[in-house]
Amino acid sequence: MTRVIVLNGGSSSGKSGIIRCLQAVLPDPWLALGTDTLVEAMPASMQAADGGIEFASDGAVAVGPEFRTLEAAWIEGVAAMARAGARVIVDEVFLGGAYSQRRWQKALGDLPVLWVGVRCDGTIAADREVARGDRTIGMAASQAELVHQGVVYDLEVDTTHAESMECARAIAAHVK
Repeated sequence: MTRVIVLNGGSSSGKSGIIRCLQAVLPDPWLALGTDTLVEAMPASMQAADGGIEFASDGAVAVGPEFRTLEAAWIEGVAAMARAGARVIVDEVFLGGAYSQRRWQKALGDLPVLWVGVRCDGTIAADREVARGDRTIGMAASQAELVHQGVVYDLEVDTTHAESMECARAIAAHVK
């Protein structure tokens, strides 16, 4: 039985909307946790330090060793929640492509995981980014393809023209 669903996609690709829809259509309760949750849980000083996380004015994201240490602990914590019986949907941005996926695979071990790629045309994602008003402009375009490099999925959805609910139903159909 699937314990974890990992959604990987760039900024403004539509992951959050899909997750809300998944929580509505899946028969059991699922926790939604994402990289934004991790960043919001960190002290503000982590966004001003070289060892933390930095969002450049062009949308580039750089992470340092202190961020990686906290991120590794967080990933292990998410895996522990799933092992303890929680069903978890993870909202991720694999800035390191396949390397990022391997970190999650190692932590999740033998847990049943559904790996989902959330794709969106970079231009459309960039338009969404501007409309949202809460993102650094440039993130969506720079991440649209980068986050998928070398990543292996069980399923891919594309939000360029598909609504969140349509994507959620496609994903839900693959949950065992």
